[in-house]
Amino acid sequence: MISAAIAAVIESRWSGGQFVISAQVGSSRESGEQEILDRVAELAVGFAADAADYDERAEIPVAELTALHDAQVDRAVLPRRLGGLGLSYQSFGTVVRILAKADPSTATIWVMHAGAGVALAELTADSAGTFFAEEFLAGKRFANALSEPGSGNRFLQPQQVAEPVAGGWSLTGAKRFVSGSEIADYLLVNALVSGAPTFFGVKPDESVSIIPIWDTLGLRATRSQLLAFDNTVLRAEYRGRAPGPGDFAVIPAGLPAISLGIADAALAALVAHARSRMILGNPLADQQWVQHEVADVQIRLAAAHALYDQGLREADNANPAFFSTLSRAKYLANKVAVDVAQLGVRVGGASGYLRGSPIQRHLRDAEAGQLMAYSTEVLAGEIGREVLGADAPPSP
Repeated sequence: MISAAIAAVIESRWSGGQFVISAQVGSSRESGEQEILDRVAELAVGFAADAADYDERAEIPVAELTALHDAQVDRAVLPRRLGGLGLSYQSFGTVVRILAKADPSTATIWVMHAGAGVALAELTADSAGTFFAEEFLAGKRFANALSEPGSGNRFLQPQQVAEPVAGGWSLTGAKRFVSGSEIADYLLVNALVSGAPTFFGVKPDESVSIIPIWDTLGLRATRSQLLAFDNTVLRAEYRGRAPGPGDFAVIPAGLPAISLGIADAALAALVAHARSRMILGNPLADQQWVQHEVADVQIRLAAAHALYDQGLREADNANPAFFSTLSRAKYLANKVAVDVAQLGVRVGGASGYLRGSPIQRHLRDAEAGQLMAYSTEVLAGEIGREVLGADAPPSP
């Protein structure tokens, strides 16, 4: 558990046509976190320059992921009790926002890689946890293989059954949207064992195959393929417990930041275009409708950042409300990112609709964020029931 004494203050402010996200630190331990943030910010400049090319080729940005590992960002996110540096939630959120603004595909693959690696080290702590932690620190690649074609967006509730075999259980089925699966050394997989969702580490072998269907509109460089499992053995020694309080919640804490980073990039592109585009001798930014529309999305984006920061502070202070707050932050961030990106297309006009414009890429990436589990529709149902005190619908 990250100490509640950590007092890093994340500041999101609007400056020079873009959001500036910084961390103010006040102790030696927090200064170590600042070094990580500085390294990520430096790397992000190059990531942003290459993002369009990776998107165009739908190619996994292996060089960027390697650079993050070499910069000790993987070590930073691994909790101290597992041999890492124990990054605070607030600094983790800043890392993801910086990466997502530069290249959301890189940010998404890294979040999924960190989520799977940290989870396997934690969930198998009584068996293979040390092994998975060492492999994670050594630079091996991890991927989440949790979502099923028939699970209805609820990736923690598998429907596929693993049957007992010698040495463990056998799984036949499929997992979809496995970001970075083509370079993964290990997978985090779940299945029903004796009727209960159960988690395993899996080293892909000939029983795991990639079904090359990835031809998406947004987040193209994640190459989130569909995986087929054909009597794949889920080894008993790689079986883990269920996620619980005290685990570092990489995925719930990372997903809102991906959409926030996309929205930041979209707004920055919109502002740059409006300032430089001349209409009848005056910049487009002088038009009142543009000012009004930009004011609306900027204020709502600032609110989304603030809600997300609240969730991160709650998580650092072990407040169980942080899961609910982060769910709301993801919902709002997904919605705002799409709104900002759509406005960018309107302000950009025909030039913003060209393939060479970053504006159209931001729109495609923003739309993808709404589909990532839990989708905005699922989140709206859960949040609405919580507010109304309504009963959850019966399980199918």
